Amino acid sequence: MEPIKIKLDKSNELLTDLMPRKFGPQGRLWVGFLLLVIIIGAVAYYRQLKHGLVVTDMRDFTSWGIYISNFVFFVAISLVGSLVSAILKLTNVAWRTPLVRISEIIAVAAITFAAIIIIVDMGRPDRFWHLFVYGRIQSPILWDVIVITTYFVVSCLLLYIPLLPDIAVCRDTAPASPRWKKRFYTFLALNWKGTSKQYAIIHKSINVLAVLVVPLALGIHTVTSWLFATTYRAGWDSSNFGPYFVAGAFQAGCAGVIAVTFVLRNHYNLRKYITNKHFDNLGKLLVLLSLIYLYFNINEYLVPGYKMKTVDGEHLHSLFRGSYAPLFWSVQIFGMILPIIVLLFKKGRKPLPIFIVSILVVVGAWFKRFLIVIPTLLHPFIPIQNVPESWHHYVPTWEEWAITSASLAGALLIITIFVRLFPIISIWETTEEKMNATATQTGDQTQFYGA
Repeated sequence: MEPIKIKLDKSNELLTDLMPRKFGPQGRLWVGFLLLVIIIGAVAYYRQLKHGLVVTDMRDFTSWGIYISNFVFFVAISLVGSLVSAILKLTNVAWRTPLVRISEIIAVAAITFAAIIIIVDMGRPDRFWHLFVYGRIQSPILWDVIVITTYFVVSCLLLYIPLLPDIAVCRDTAPASPRWKKRFYTFLALNWKGTSKQYAIIHKSINVLAVLVVPLALGIHTVTSWLFATTYRAGWDSSNFGPYFVAGAFQAGCAGVIAVTFVLRNHYNLRKYITNKHFDNLGKLLVLLSLIYLYFNINEYLVPGYKMKTVDGEHLHSLFRGSYAPLFWSVQIFGMILPIIVLLFKKGRKPLPIFIVSILVVVGAWFKRFLIVIPTLLHPFIPIQNVPESWHHYVPTWEEWAITSASLAGALLIITIFVRLFPIISIWETTEEKMNATATQTGDQTQFYGA
């Protein structure tokens, strides 16, 4: 067995194509836009800290607003790391290689801001540490803290460990770079030398993490669903919520990686590595996940809809024919049914159509979380009475929208900075694939690490 050798010269097209590049005018404009959104969100959060949650439209009944909707959305998107990196790896899907790192950084960015948005939702963020000191294991909220923390650590390892050989490549090809960047790569490379033993360790670590992250990914969204399902409320009191949340998370995560992959492929001219076949396969996967999610949606609404009793009936009426009907049917049609119809056809799985469809799915996924949270809170078992009229409705304030937008911009900024500093497609794994393909064609029985 031999370690993978990567030629560090201009003749290596992988280095030319995949090494991180400086931002051009478009990149700087994009970063400036994201920073502006974050600054506006920071101002809004300062107002919330100064005046309290009264600056939001959350009151006694709607105690969870778009912050929690956004939290559930981020947790959903984060599952893409386990879908592409772990499940497709364990099922030996070869075409996943160019998509792995993209999905992993999306997962890390999403789970980071899932944790941050929870702190934003707290009226007293200075007491966040109480969860760790005084938390009670009987509380589903503490379960969520445990699984999110664990999933964050494993996701970071799943991103960082396979990145080590490529960090070393950046270190060894950066003599003309600023001194801080050379030191930065040297520190992160952890003395990587590319020996056979190091490659054996890295592959074993990836396999262990791939197995470990699957139950964690399923657990994180199941436990998140329990935050709702363990509360006796119309719309949440359902034993279907665990698989319902997991199915929706995989659908949203798959759509998220399609959208980001399309943008990076076009901006960095990666058509040689991310081909139409990748989008075709992702489209088939998205159809499957959408059909599974459609099943759970039918199951979620059909059973209480057949009874239509008391508060459950009022809740479903508000979704099907009431004030939330336009949003509800838009989410179902454009976020699930239309994507299924389009992606069943091969032309619909071309890069541009599937990109548009994936954007519809991601936007629909966010508003789907809004519909899970808000209408239920406005239909409690005890009727809302003797309170101000404004408490009967929930309309997010500009502070809420600004903070929510800033969290989304922050996740996109993490992805943007990562692309600027590290290869977005694994150089060593791509090299390994070529070496194994060549060995197979020539009849050489030599097995390289990772084969």
